[in-house]
Amino acid sequence: MELTWSAQGDNLYIYLAGELDEHSVAGIRECADALIDRNAGLSRAVFNLAGLKFMDSTGIGFLIGRYKRLKRYGMGMYLEGPDKSADRILSLSGLYTLMPKIEE
Repeated sequence: MELTWSAQGDNLYIYLAGELDEHSVAGIRECADALIDRNAGLSRAVFNLAGLKFMDSTGIGFLIGRYKRLKRYGMGMYLEGPDKSADRILSLSGLYTLMPKIEE
């Protein structure tokens, strides 16, 4: 699992690549939380999921945890670029009501 990021304007972009599952989430969680804490003054975070090859329920838990952390800072959370499989999981779980999908 790989996490890269950039800050552009008032947005924090977090790019996830690889497999987001129980084996990879611990390190990614710490990295994402540190990025959120360091960029708390921005208005929103966009999680780009285009590089994900696999995401299970642990990935949903990861996203919900980051949503809660961002909300404490008053930052919005958005998702972009999920593949069809991840998009279906995110739709069925109702996560798009909390973290809207950015249409490309």
